[in-house]
Amino acid sequence: MLRQAGAAMALFGASVPMANALDLAACTRTTHISHGGEDGHRDLGAGRVMYRVWWSQEGTFSDYVVAECDTGRALVTRAAEERMSARAPFDRTPAVTRVLDTHTRRDPIFFDLDRLAGALRHTGRDTRIETLSDEPCACAVAYPQARSGWAPFSEGAQ
Repeated sequence: MLRQAGAAMALFGASVPMANALDLAACTRTTHISHGGEDGHRDLGAGRVMYRVWWSQEGTFSDYVVAECDTGRALVTRAAEERMSARAPFDRTPAVTRVLDTHTRRDPIFFDLDRLAGALRHTGRDTRIETLSDEPCACAVAYPQARSGWAPFSEGAQ
């Protein structure tokens, strides 16, 4: 899992403890007492953000989330997993981050969550598009006017 975190940090930037979410670096936080959290928050432009969700207790996983702040829709894809289920461990972090980086650099008119899901079909695992119920920290920081009807970001939210 440390290798995965290192790859994510190289792609998305260094981690900074949560303060008053004044910038994206401040969105890095532990959400479940020392064994779950979020990092790598990035503003993709055009009302979209991306971040990584991680877990490490009796099993590990690393998911990437690309969220549309105005609609509340988000793509979630699993990049790595070990001992979370009966399936064999895998680490597809380098391939997943390459796909995400390629698609998030596109002009906003060509960027689409459904296309991104298609590109991740053979790379990420358990890729899905869902509607978030809580506002991601990155949306609160980068697009505070886009509330999408969800519960506003709260530092204590999990």
